[in-house]
Amino acid sequence: KGPSSLYTDGTNTNNFQLAMKNQNNIARIWADFEAICDCGGRLSGTMSEAKALDLLKVLGSKATSVTAVVESVSYHGWQALTSNLTGPDDKTYRVNSLVRSVATPEGGLNAEVIDLGRGSPDDFKARRTEIAGRIVMVRHELMFDPNTIHRQKKYDAAVKAGAVGFLIVGPVSRSLVSGSVGCGDENRIPAGGISPETAKQLNRDNNGMPLVQLCIETTETDRVAENLFFDLPGKGPGSIILSAHIDGHDLAESAMDNATGLAVALDVARRLAPDMGSWERGLRLAFFNVEEWALIGSAHHVAGLTDNEKANIALNVNLDSVAGGDRLTALTSEFSGVEPFLSRCAVDAGIDLELFRPLQMNSDHANFAVASIPAFRLV
Repeated sequence: KGPSSLYTDGTNTNNFQLAMKNQNNIARIWADFEAICDCGGRLSGTMSEAKALDLLKVLGSKATSVTAVVESVSYHGWQALTSNLTGPDDKTYRVNSLVRSVATPEGGLNAEVIDLGRGSPDDFKARRTEIAGRIVMVRHELMFDPNTIHRQKKYDAAVKAGAVGFLIVGPVSRSLVSGSVGCGDENRIPAGGISPETAKQLNRDNNGMPLVQLCIETTETDRVAENLFFDLPGKGPGSIILSAHIDGHDLAESAMDNATGLAVALDVARRLAPDMGSWERGLRLAFFNVEEWALIGSAHHVAGLTDNEKANIALNVNLDSVAGGDRLTALTSEFSGVEPFLSRCAVDAGIDLELFRPLQMNSDHANFAVASIPAFRLV
């Protein structure tokens, strides 16, 4: 139909208005998303994270018409000062120190590299007698595949086998890998991410175990981060917690994880805010920090809740990495009663939604679930 047909009857006029409203919503989501990404990777303790906090205080207030409530979170901060890798050819290769990696000894770590391919349990088992005293090299995997072996499991396996260092190879040409390697204080080893080209160069060594020098210099100090909350009361005392985490990793813009969740959470709050006073339950828009550091921000918040405050939370809806794939999955944290509700919502919205019941300790919803507060992550 031509443009004039939009105004020939009330139905078409309403459809046009709805289409324009949806288009405006999409434009706002995209603008918020780009603004958050423009802050940078938002690694906790950096200027990028501080810039994002200032931005989200403004965006959250605009979306909800309330001022942010700030909650301080103490944590043990970490920063990489220098990192490089020298190969057997005396060439220097780029390496990105993984978050919370320990530093190498003064003068660097000199050791042979053993390539374990994917780094599966079978790979470690097959060469278990060769790992001790060497730097283990493995491959990074897509994080959202059900068969993925997480980086942390490979790192832990390397530590357990007696490795003195850990290198993880990224899948993208000429690109490094970012990520963290836990927070344990014992038996930590230096860890870095390298490009596939660097891995190929190292594997050109004739004996298959090239001697390299890994240098990582770090500093650690106590820091304070901020969680942000925007409260929209309902008619009763209960509330829904809509959460997304602020922090990310360096190298890029942490666009998928988790600028997507932040932008969508802002849009949900913006749409619901005008009518919240007529709803039985209120909405708390929660932006948690230091999530990439073992979920510290949300753990601090949940630990500080009284029994009455916990009882008044009907549900935590956690948005973490909600774009970048062909489908959405709800991690329902063993709360089976949530699943029929989610299925109905998915049908009403016209989307396919997969449900995954086992508790996954991979985002802020986990801390609510452990405290017996119904929670799910949308991913």
